[in-house]
Amino acid sequence: MENTATPASIPRPLVRANQWVIVLSTVLGWVTGWGWLLLIPLLSGLGGLLFNFNPVMKIARLFLRKPANEYIPEDAAQQRFNQMIATICLAGGLAGYLLHWTAAYYVFTIAVALAAGIAICGFCIGCFIHYQWHQYRYRRKMAKTEQ
Repeated sequence: MENTATPASIPRPLVRANQWVIVLSTVLGWVTGWGWLLLIPLLSGLGGLLFNFNPVMKIARLFLRKPANEYIPEDAAQQRFNQMIATICLAGGLAGYLLHWTAAYYVFTIAVALAAGIAICGFCIGCFIHYQWHQYRYRRKMAKTEQ
């Protein structure tokens, strides 16, 4: 029987491949005017979120030179949160493109491309947001217990 549960970690090269696909798809969409290119990372992200199957990561896994557990691990739960944000932005960008809402198209695609690009450089904006959210919830819970 195949284990379909989300793994505890994801090898960093697979996460990076997913980030590069987001960046390249959005930039190519801007350069060519083909906003439908957002479907590539959008459908991959939806597949990962809904079915635990991200085609970009599955293809990238074929190019790993070492066993997956020998790479720097990325937290799967954190990556799921980041993928949810990216998918929302990609869907917003695609909707903007299809509805000819140029401002929405650029706002959403610039946000997701910048976040993915900055993550490739080493700082994860989604991780920062996730951490701050958990800190906020913890402080709120502690304030309630002190009353």
